[in-house]
Amino acid sequence: MADHQETLDLRSYVALGDSFTEGLNDPGPDGQFAGWADRLAGMLADQHRDGDFRYANLAVRGRLLDQITAEQVPQVRRIQPDLVTFCAGGNDILRPGSDPDEVAERFESAVVELRRSAGTVLVCTGFDTRDVPVLRHLRGKIATYNVHLRAIADRNGCVVADLWSLRSVHDRRAWSDDRLHLSPEGHQRVALLAARSLGLPVAADPEAPWPAGPAPTPAEQRRENLQWARTFLLPWVGRRIRGESSGDNVEAKRPDLLPL
Repeated sequence: MADHQETLDLRSYVALGDSFTEGLNDPGPDGQFAGWADRLAGMLADQHRDGDFRYANLAVRGRLLDQITAEQVPQVRRIQPDLVTFCAGGNDILRPGSDPDEVAERFESAVVELRRSAGTVLVCTGFDTRDVPVLRHLRGKIATYNVHLRAIADRNGCVVADLWSLRSVHDRRAWSDDRLHLSPEGHQRVALLAARSLGLPVAADPEAPWPAGPAPTPAEQRRENLQWARTFLLPWVGRRIRGESSGDNVEAKRPDLLPL
């Protein structure tokens, strides 16, 4: 992995990916979703009080790795930014029958392309799903993919934001009601981790303890799980069976590199 002990001079940033990077379930002031990448961009902009910082977010919900590679990665060649965050492949891993070894091969091909066009590339590992109903059964596949991602980062000089080891997101409050996307505070924790991984000074610890709160009873937890399955899980599974995506007819929220 590249050595980033010294603060990098990052004046342009392009975020690539799916709903995680688009920022789903983190409402922004402009009516669009914000998310960890927008929050990271704000931290980077604060490093340049002269206003010489620009940001683009090309991520679109539901995108698979090949779609991100075809639609978003070529834009980096045109833009030539100082920083790219590339968090992709999660939707592929969640699909039945997917092979994390094969997905990782395609991920590395995209990383090689990005390294030719961007000063610094940051990649994110997948979250640990041990406490998530249904998705906990995919924990082994995600862990295998993460091992590949770390090796890819080492081989190609990328920075890693290790979401698997981020213990604070094991708290239910880090996630929105659908349990697939982060809450606003969850996005903030990830933004802080990404900033720290880049060597930026951060105002808070991404692993800071959550405020004390009452734990749900087993009966409450069962009711909540049942309601979640009816409201979110079954429609999500249905879309995959029908070959539909939540990102159909959705375009990138910030397609051009502009001042923040």
